[in-house]
Amino acid sequence: MSSEQQLLEEARKAVTEKKYEEAESKYKQIINIENISTPTSKQLQQQESAILELGKIYETLNEPTKLSQLIEDSRAVLGNFAKSKTAKIVKTLIEDFDNLENVLDVQIDATRKSIQWAIDSKLSFLRQSLQLKLSDLLYQKKNYQEAIKIINDLLREYKKLDDKSSLVEVQLLESKIYHALRNIPKSRAALTSARTSANSIYCPTILQAELDCQSGILNSEDKDYKTAFSYFYESFEGFNSQDDPRSIVVLKYMLLTKIMLNLIDDVNNILNNKNVLKYKSRDIDAMKAIATAYSNRSLKDFESSLLTYSEELKSDPIIKNHFNALYDNLLEQNLLKIIESYSCVELSHISKVIGLNLQQVEKTPLTKLL
Repeated sequence: MSSEQQLLEEARKAVTEKKYEEAESKYKQIINIENISTPTSKQLQQQESAILELGKIYETLNEPTKLSQLIEDSRAVLGNFAKSKTAKIVKTLIEDFDNLENVLDVQIDATRKSIQWAIDSKLSFLRQSLQLKLSDLLYQKKNYQEAIKIINDLLREYKKLDDKSSLVEVQLLESKIYHALRNIPKSRAALTSARTSANSIYCPTILQAELDCQSGILNSEDKDYKTAFSYFYESFEGFNSQDDPRSIVVLKYMLLTKIMLNLIDDVNNILNNKNVLKYKSRDIDAMKAIATAYSNRSLKDFESSLLTYSEELKSDPIIKNHFNALYDNLLEQNLLKIIESYSCVELSHISKVIGLNLQQVEKTPLTKLL
C-alpha cells in the first residue's frame, strides 16, 4: 500500500471517529506532497479525494474561511489534472458553501478569485460555470445590476456556442433577476427563451422543476392562480421526487394559490396528501393559519398569524409580494361580513368592530362606495 493511500484511509477513519483535526492534517499531507514530479493517475485520484473530502469536513464544521483557503491552496496541484476534472473540483468546493449559513460574502469573494484564476489559467468552461454561479450569488445578495450584467455576457457566449443546456440555466436565472427587478415583461421573455432552449435537450428533473416554479410565479403575477397552481404542482412533484429541500417552498406556493382563489377545502385536501404529510412544519402551519383566517374572513386572525409566523411568511419575497393583495381581499371580506348584517351602518361602528382606525376604513374601495 502506498503512503498516500495509507494516509487517505487513516484520514477517513479519523472522520468516522469525528477526529477532524487529525483527518485535516492527513488530508493536507496528501494534497501538499511535493516529491511527485509526474503523478500517476492513482496519485491524482488520491489528491482529488483528499481535496473534496477535506472540503466536506470544513462544510460539516462550518468553517468558511478554511474552505476558502483550501480552494486557494489546491490550485498548486490542480494544474496536474485534466481541465474537466479541475472544473469539477473547483465547482464542488464553491458549492460546499451552499449549506453554510451567513457566508454569502465569503462565497462571493472565493468565487470571484476562482474566476480570475480560471481566466489566468485559460479554463474557459470553468470560468463560465463560475460566472453563472457568481451571478446567482449576487442575485441572492440582491445585487441585481451586476448579476444581470454577467448574465448578458454569458448569454452572448452561450448563443455563439449554441450551448442549449447552459442557455437554459442562464435564461432561467435571467428571468428570476428581472422578476426581482419587477420587470415582468423581460422576466417572462427570458423564461419563454429558457423553455424553448429546454425543449431541444434532455432537461434534468431539478432544472425542469425550477422552470415550472418560475412559470408558477409569473402566472401568479398575472393573478392567474389556477394556472400557477398547475405549474407549482409539477414543480413540487419534481423536487419531491429528488428529495430537494425546495419542495416545501413550492408547497407553500401551492397553498398560497388556493388561498388566493378562496379554495380553502383544497388547502386541507393538499395537506392530507401522503406526499405532503412529511413536510409538516411551522412553514405549513403558517399557511394553514392564513387559510383559516381567510376562510373566516377575519382580518384580526390574519394579522395575528402574520405576527406569530412572521419569519415563515415574510422572509419569502414571493409570498410577501402577494400579501398586499391578500390583505386587501381579507379586508374586503371582513367589511362584507360586518356590512351584510345591516341595512344601514356608520363607518365609526365598522372601524370599532374591524379593529382599524376610521381613516383606514374610509380609504377602502368598498366603503367609498357606501
